Amino acid sequence: MFTGIIEEIGEITAIAPAGDGWRLTVRAPRAAADAVHGESIAVSGVCLTVVGSTADTFDTDVMKQTLDVAAIGSATVGTRVNIEKAMPVGARLGGHIVQGHVDGVGEVLEVRPGAQWSVLRISLPSDLAPLVVDKGSISVDGTSLTVSAVSAPADPAPWFEISLIPETLVATTLGSRVVGDRVNLETDILARHVERLLAFRAAPEGGSR
Repeated sequence: MFTGIIEEIGEITAIAPAGDGWRLTVRAPRAAADAVHGESIAVSGVCLTVVGSTADTFDTDVMKQTLDVAAIGSATVGTRVNIEKAMPVGARLGGHIVQGHVDGVGEVLEVRPGAQWSVLRISLPSDLAPLVVDKGSISVDGTSLTVSAVSAPADPAPWFEISLIPETLVATTLGSRVVGDRVNLETDILARHVERLLAFRAAPEGGSR
């Protein structure tokens, strides 16, 4: 489990085929310094398992399903990625509960820079739209953020906005995002549970599960 508080910006330094997936080498000195085989590290919001490491890099395997559903599938050597190690038991939850299980991919529709803040408008897959609310939490490329605006329920092309403070612009890859960039999205786990519970309540008694 993660919190969405990014610890460093890493860089993909190698991509090698591994069956129908990839083996990635990521340069992230802070995370790699004490990385151990089998531990979980979130790479731009995707929970991946360490299979090897050096003093400043770690290796991880990415299965085909992840490549198909997450923006990491379009990564290349040199792509910068947000890095967060798993939250230790007893630590403070600085962001919100992030599982590292990407729900879908959004596209940056608009970037509105300000004197200090920057606002990003991002497209939202229609099946995720009911799970995103104004002032709610969302993970974008692994970063815990608060939704600052959201499209109306009837909008045929759903979107949401996030307002980025100076620290987020510097400490994550979101500060360099431009229109057209694809980003990983993970909605709030609590919202997903509520949606599932309501679906069962609405289903006919004794219906198929």
